[in-house]
Amino acid sequence: MCRFLAYMGEPVFLDTLLIEPASSLVSQSLAARQAKTTVNGDGCGVGWYGARPDPGIYRGTLPAWSDANLASLCRQVSAPMFLAHVRSATSGEVSMANCHPFAAGRHLFMHNGQIGGYDRIRRPVEAMIPDDLYARRRGNGDSEAIFLAALGHGLDADPVAAIARTLGNCLRIMQADGVDQALRFTAILADGEKLLAMRWASDDRPPSLYWRRFTTGIAIASEPFGDSGNTWQAVPPGTALTAAQDDVSFAEFAVA
Repeated sequence: MCRFLAYMGEPVFLDTLLIEPASSLVSQSLAARQAKTTVNGDGCGVGWYGARPDPGIYRGTLPAWSDANLASLCRQVSAPMFLAHVRSATSGEVSMANCHPFAAGRHLFMHNGQIGGYDRIRRPVEAMIPDDLYARRRGNGDSEAIFLAALGHGLDADPVAAIARTLGNCLRIMQADGVDQALRFTAILADGEKLLAMRWASDDRPPSLYWRRFTTGIAIASEPFGDSGNTWQAVPPGTALTAAQDDVSFAEFAVA
């Protein structure tokens, strides 16, 4: 499973959260503590919002711990909102096209989890992507397919409903093909103004997700980093967390 982090608040240099803290995301790429796979070395990526409406994005196939370009970028870029991801591939080859986050317009999306039996059901899953969006398909992994299908299900207007509908369709495809593996989905979507984090699994065992407040803003992550104690709070399964400015709200996230 992958590891990721998202932040929104006052502008901060990316390295203050991604590299400098104890058990930082870059450290987790080599030694994750709450994942099935300790090493997340199948690529990395970061997306950030700056002076222009659409986000900047960097992705590469090197492990985060050895990517000198990533480290240099993080030392120089200051942003009020950013997403970062280190990958442990469960579907799709190790390639830049399969690295997160994925972008479309103002949206950034990253995912930790998997569609069970994806290699068996890839064609019907990809068929959920509308023709006018399929040209954006660059990789061959399940995460990008979920994102593009959700765009076609009204992500711009109602992202929670669009993603829930997409996952529900995935689940029906799995059931029709007799897939007995789980659909696990922990993800973050950003649009430059707010963060939306979702945690759900068909077997009630979604990948981990936490959030906390810093003096400068709000962070959401696969696992805690920095100071310990009660500063980090777990996001319950079946929950959608929305962070906008200083406000954090929670709602049920159900897939039917």
